[in-house]
Amino acid sequence: MPVYKAPVDDTMFVLNDVLGIQKFNNLPGFSEASPDVVEAIVAEAGKLAEEVLFPLNLSGDQEGCTRHDDGSVTPPKGFKAAYDAYCQGGWIGLSVPEAYGGQNLPYVLHTAVGEYMSSANMAFAMYPGLTNGAIAAILVHGSDAQKETYLPKMVEGVWTGTMNLTEPHCGTDLGLLRTKAVPQADGSYKISGQKIFISAGEHDMSDNIIHLVLARIEGAPEGTKGISLFIVPKFLVNEDGSLGARNGVSCGAIEHKMGIHANATCVMNHDEATGYLIGQENRGLAAMFVMMNEARLGVGLQGLSISEAAYQSAAQYARDRIQGRSLTGPKAPDKKADPIIVHPDVRRTLMQIKSINEAGRAFALYSALQSDIAHRSEDAAARQNADDILSIMTPVLKGVMTDRGFDNAVAAQQMFGGHGYIEEYGMSQYVRDARIAMIYEGANGVQAMDLVGRKLAANGGRAVMAVFKEIGDFCEENRANEKLAPFTKAIKKGLNDLQAATMWFMSNAMAKPDNAGAGATDYMHLFGLVILGYMWGRQAKAAQELLDAGDARAEFLANKLVTARYYMERMMPETAFRKARIEAGADSVMALGAAAF
Repeated sequence: MPVYKAPVDDTMFVLNDVLGIQKFNNLPGFSEASPDVVEAIVAEAGKLAEEVLFPLNLSGDQEGCTRHDDGSVTPPKGFKAAYDAYCQGGWIGLSVPEAYGGQNLPYVLHTAVGEYMSSANMAFAMYPGLTNGAIAAILVHGSDAQKETYLPKMVEGVWTGTMNLTEPHCGTDLGLLRTKAVPQADGSYKISGQKIFISAGEHDMSDNIIHLVLARIEGAPEGTKGISLFIVPKFLVNEDGSLGARNGVSCGAIEHKMGIHANATCVMNHDEATGYLIGQENRGLAAMFVMMNEARLGVGLQGLSISEAAYQSAAQYARDRIQGRSLTGPKAPDKKADPIIVHPDVRRTLMQIKSINEAGRAFALYSALQSDIAHRSEDAAARQNADDILSIMTPVLKGVMTDRGFDNAVAAQQMFGGHGYIEEYGMSQYVRDARIAMIYEGANGVQAMDLVGRKLAANGGRAVMAVFKEIGDFCEENRANEKLAPFTKAIKKGLNDLQAATMWFMSNAMAKPDNAGAGATDYMHLFGLVILGYMWGRQAKAAQELLDAGDARAEFLANKLVTARYYMERMMPETAFRKARIEAGADSVMALGAAAF
């Protein structure tokens, strides 16, 4: 059976010792997040994840959701009670402004908590996760009346949220969508069309579901320029805030999926449903991107979460499973064989996953901190720099961590041999659940093209230069520190490869755009390797300084340095391989005719 324990100590190390979140007490919400408060919240989140959500993960996968003849949907047994416990703990409103019932704590803390929830039960965590995304979009683009009507109930968890984008004929290219919106005399719209793949689209865990729906108003321009965003509640809301009539939106079917069986992924039919415009006409994508960007960060976190959960089960199995003898002689002479963790290839597999997870955790929390600075700082220059960094990190975090998360889930499954292929050990579920994270909220090839095609050149390359400067400054500032030399030298080499690849794109992709398309995925992973290396550099620096100061966590900190060294020796050399593939260009990629495939 799988196991899971929230990595509280590691999270606290990153928050306090690596990122130093107490240095940001000048930002709204941070002063309330004192070290003891942060530790209490993180520990309590770990407890909820371990004791309430994780026990439902395997059974929820096996049972799935049930759609009834009237279109209603029931999640697996235990989910409603778990959701009530989640809401009673105030977890949905952790980083939401107090004006709407939230606690206004840092988003970085919300992210730390979110990792545990997704590790324990990814399908469950999607229900409140979609609600948080809808809250973010309404906060930024909703009218005061819309905020007052919807946000308090959503923060409380009494109402949940979704986003309705994809249609049967269009996913990535939203300009092709056909869902239409017809203006009504009272200022509302009648929404008609079908949406597919709608996570948490229908269920009985909340009293109302607030759908955010992309549609085209009659007479609007074709393409993405004519798309608007609408609030379409499952139940209409009366002026006094009570629930009114059932709206014309219903679940036509539940998608039969490879994984995340416990999440109600629905076909949603809008039959002249009443909708309310959010923001400006024909500016719906801008409003929806607030939700999508938050969702992309959340999906990147899912990649880390599944990787961590799968790793923990694999590590325990490797310690317990008796098979073969060590190459250097028996390590358990009282037994007929040694535990498989003695074998170097098993160690290599576990170290690779561990090194990605611990750097990925720092990467996710670092990115969330940039979001806090971008949204809460009074310093315009600091806001712009943080927003620039976050904009370029979003596709990297989403794409790299979900690719690596799936690969790590497969590698963890491999530790079990044949037992990993049967359902009772739970590893198959991790592989199946991890796979969707590479696809939804923009498939990873699209994330790579967003990075190369849009983010690199934005504002004259200001964002990528800010990232290069931050990493370069770290290497230079610590260049004379002999204890950190193995880390800074490897990071600098990777940064040089990344900068060279960037320059190659600038020289070769303008005249021949296919060069950018052919190298985009390799560039995204090259970028990710360097960022994860930088995260290890910062963790190694913090660990070494604490060890030198006699910190009581000596074993934990020494293990950090060993894992950092593994990453530099075994993972960072991949930057040269990625750079070589990028510089090979697009000729062989594009040479064959379509019929040759």
